Amino acid sequence: MRGATKTRETTGGGTGGGGGAGSRLLDGAMAGIERVGNRLPHPVLLFAGLFLVVAAVSTALSFAGVTVRVPGDDKTLAVKGVFTGEGMVWLLNNFIPNFTGFPSLGTVLLMMAAVGVAEKTGLLETAVRASIARAPRALLPYLVAFVACQAHLMSDVAILVVPPLAALVFKNAGRNPIAGLIGGFACVCAGYAAGFSIGALDALYTGITEKAASVLPSGEDAATHILINYFYTAAASAVLALIGGFLIARVLEPRMPQPQEPQESQEQTGDEDEGAVEGAEYRPSTEITPAQKRGLLLAGAAVLAYAALVVALWLLPGSPLRGAGGSLVPSPVLDGVVPLLFVAFVLAGTVYGIAVRSLKKTEDVPRMMAESITGMSSYIVLILVIAQVIGVFNWSNLGIWLAVKSAALLESAGLTGYVGLVMFVLLVCLLNLVITSGSALWSLMAPVFVPTFMLLGLEPAVTQAAFRIGDSATQMITPMNPYVFLMLVVLRRYEPGAQLGTVLSRLFVFVPPFLLAWLAVLGVFYGFELPLGPGAEIRMP
Repeated sequence: MRGATKTRETTGGGTGGGGGAGSRLLDGAMAGIERVGNRLPHPVLLFAGLFLVVAAVSTALSFAGVTVRVPGDDKTLAVKGVFTGEGMVWLLNNFIPNFTGFPSLGTVLLMMAAVGVAEKTGLLETAVRASIARAPRALLPYLVAFVACQAHLMSDVAILVVPPLAALVFKNAGRNPIAGLIGGFACVCAGYAAGFSIGALDALYTGITEKAASVLPSGEDAATHILINYFYTAAASAVLALIGGFLIARVLEPRMPQPQEPQESQEQTGDEDEGAVEGAEYRPSTEITPAQKRGLLLAGAAVLAYAALVVALWLLPGSPLRGAGGSLVPSPVLDGVVPLLFVAFVLAGTVYGIAVRSLKKTEDVPRMMAESITGMSSYIVLILVIAQVIGVFNWSNLGIWLAVKSAALLESAGLTGYVGLVMFVLLVCLLNLVITSGSALWSLMAPVFVPTFMLLGLEPAVTQAAFRIGDSATQMITPMNPYVFLMLVVLRRYEPGAQLGTVLSRLFVFVPPFLLAWLAVLGVFYGFELPLGPGAEIRMP
């Protein structure tokens, strides 16, 4: 990232800080994180290197005659080498199936195509504006925090839309727009893996979890559908919204400097290059036209009618949408929730687009889907490599060997149960500072830690839930996150002298409370053994 190693100076008061020891320590720590992160290769190259390491290690263990036995299973498995005749034949036969059969690939592309229609017709942005634009002044911080914690549905677009819009809404309400901007960004990041809504991120994580769980025979019976963390993330988003609103109103806003008149362009800050990010030209508006309001109402009515029809067919006695013996969980509805969500998003986006005339011809819907999937090209290339790494982990039995050894190590150290999950969360928090791609980081960690915690008696859904905490908690304070620089660009419209340290020090206010809140919610679910999602229990059968 450009400009992150310069001496930071801040203007204004409060958490922006001056040139004290605390500020210098923060700058030094963030500059160090950036240097480490910048030395990391591209994720595709990172996983290509990991593939070679896994192949070499599995081959060495194979020649050494290493075997492994899963606790509770009498069968002894030999570690197989990738760089052997058997391994090369397996890889040639399975290279394409590893990729095309990767669980999250089709799910993510399907969800992105559907959400793309809702986004490109303007439905999602209008819904965000409608939810906070006319909120009462006293409730505004809490409503901004709540909406931001649900905004992951919009993917990265949420970071481009919600914080600048929150700043404008704060300004119109006579509150400090800097607090709205910083608070909105913090809550989008902290709630990125939370929320009442389901998006492509849930599909991506679940696909990786499913593949990692398949390392163990018991993984076939584990719950790995897209809703395995739904109860947990919904509850966490409500708690995060309350804490976020309190921090914005009571901690952040009283300490913010008085804003200057918004600057028209980044060039007026005197540092044109720093943090140039696609989307920095976004200029929010709180205006909602009568056509947009009508479109929202029609889209909402269409989705409600569709949901009512699905639920009615699901609850109908003898319905084919029920599971074995007439059960509701598990059932074809849960197994097929992704295509059901696909129809809901396309329906909502289409109805809204027709109402506001952002859809002018029938070809616009498939065009919007195609544009959204085109934006996932880098993800597809990454999955091509990740699928091979996880594939050889499974085939070689190296994943089982590592899981058994890791589980034994954690058990001997007494780091099992909730304590072990907390240590795992802290590890993710640290790694997240330099590997900001959630999919890349989870792909690195899931093949080892999902089966490890399964051997300690915990469902894959628990490990995935713990990962979500670390993936969200420190995302906002790493200079490896390009959107931090976008926040600096927007902040300079109100505070021209702001530097990167200004943004990071103010965002850090949110990290410890959000991390503790995430862990507390997980502790409640764990302590009372509440299901994390439909059919997703805490402990393995």
